[in-house]
Amino acid sequence: MDDQTAAGITGELVTETFEYDGGRQVTVYVPPDPPEAVVFAGDGQGISQWGRYLEAAEVPSTMIVGVHGLADETRRLQEYSPVFDAERFAAHERFFVEDVGRWARSRFGVALPAERTAVFGVSAGGELALALGLRHPDVYGAVFSGSPGAGYKPTGVMPSWIPRVYLVAGTLEPFFHDNATRWAVALRDAGADVVMTERAGSHGGAFWREELPLMVAWAFGR
Repeated sequence: MDDQTAAGITGELVTETFEYDGGRQVTVYVPPDPPEAVVFAGDGQGISQWGRYLEAAEVPSTMIVGVHGLADETRRLQEYSPVFDAERFAAHERFFVEDVGRWARSRFGVALPAERTAVFGVSAGGELALALGLRHPDVYGAVFSGSPGAGYKPTGVMPSWIPRVYLVAGTLEPFFHDNATRWAVALRDAGADVVMTERAGSHGGAFWREELPLMVAWAFGR
């Protein structure tokens, strides 16, 4: 286990290596005050660092549990989107939802209800957030999805129980903007509570990390 404090972060970063897939790391941003909410995220090697943006905002104290993503883009997509490799997606889903969730509760003593728990991702990770949120609304009461890819798309049949969903996309990434809009329309048509926000920026822009405090404020209150 590796405990560290990154530059600009008042809280702590804790990294654990799991046996999954030959050794997969999870990095947790532990806020300086007891967490009132928790966000589980894909691509956690980067997103866990975004705790500094939460510290600078007037939002409830929020822990980020960041499951590291793969550098190999093909394998990453197979883990993040259920349409490419169902078996690999299911294995990663079990690891993310069950193993990491159980460890986070045990290691940090954080056992928050779905109403105080979100799943978050950007790009392909945005697909992962949508897929896990729709498949596990009893675990994640909110979905934060930034510029989702188009592998995983809404179908004509939605679950009867849908988490609240906050989507964001940039004005300079039309492909991803269209994907986010497609999801917003489909979810609203299914009666879900949805926010769709458009920001100036291109894929991978600063608006992703800058939106996280707004997402947290929307889902968990200021």
